[in-house]
Amino acid sequence: MNWDETGPDTDERLDERLVQADADGEDTAVEAALRPKDLDEFVGQEKVREQLDLVLKAARARGATADHVLLSGAPGLGKTTLSMIIAAEMGAPIRITSGPAIQHAGDLAAILSSLQEGEVLFLDEIHRMSRPAEEMLYMAMEDFRVDVIVGKGPGATAIPLELPPFTLVGATTRAGLLPPPLRDRFGFTGHMEFYAPTELERVIHRSARLLDVEIDADGAAEIAGRSRGTPRIANRLLRRVRDYAQVKVDGRIDRPVAAAALGVYEVDARGLDRLDRAVLGALLKLFGGGPVGLSTLAVAVGEERETVEEVAEPFLVREGLLARTPRGRVATPAAWAHLGLVPPQQGGKGQQGLFGA
Repeated sequence: MNWDETGPDTDERLDERLVQADADGEDTAVEAALRPKDLDEFVGQEKVREQLDLVLKAARARGATADHVLLSGAPGLGKTTLSMIIAAEMGAPIRITSGPAIQHAGDLAAILSSLQEGEVLFLDEIHRMSRPAEEMLYMAMEDFRVDVIVGKGPGATAIPLELPPFTLVGATTRAGLLPPPLRDRFGFTGHMEFYAPTELERVIHRSARLLDVEIDADGAAEIAGRSRGTPRIANRLLRRVRDYAQVKVDGRIDRPVAAAALGVYEVDARGLDRLDRAVLGALLKLFGGGPVGLSTLAVAVGEERETVEEVAEPFLVREGLLARTPRGRVATPAAWAHLGLVPPQQGGKGQQGLFGA
């Protein structure tokens, strides 16, 4: 999604979403205190944890650096946290950068040439790295060497630069955009899944202890059920419920307090917020459940087409509330039930026939 096309007003509205999976400034600061420090503390992702534990223990037993690691999955599931755990388990320092920050091969060469032996280089959004830098990374990952080009034109000379062994941890939300030669150079690939509510309850209880918040099992379950399967969202909702509990009650969080707090912030029982319900409401009330074209639906809710498609739709589709069809967007029976509406009788003439894809 090109965020420049959404305009400042849209950006500001999206920044206010409690259920967005991307980190904002406050999340970054708080997450540093809440991050688990080792694999034993890390909640969820059982298969990835088990496999990664074997990779790291084997590397330590050999006295070698760990294989390069690729972590894929939606934002907020713990890719950055796992990269820091990898460094901690290997007793190595970590260098953090991102694909968009590396626009030239020289940018990458400067980072690689300054690495220490065994250091972990965490490259977030690796799929957004420039092609010249990507091609340089191939040789660095495989041979621990880069060729630095000195001069221009016919007189340019490639000077080989040896690198100390290091571990690259790449993170991506769109693994399909990585070229096969880059994917093949990772020794271990782990896909991060969305969390089950019971796993999120454990995350919430742990975070509540670290934040010195008193919460019971029902209160944690209420927050977990509205967290979209994402620990980052769960921690963000916990902080907002904590604020409500401190101001409105005695600071203790139970199910009624959690439900009341999240009602104030317009996050419903399934984790839908104002934007999600606006999209569903327009689809059901204005267009009889669809099918309706994306542009028409975006106009109906007063948002950009990209905002509806990239921000609201993925969760609605994953929850089984909305379906994408060749003719347009269609609401499912679960969407009608969630908003407490009765679907029109089949065969009736409604507006959906006027607003096809």
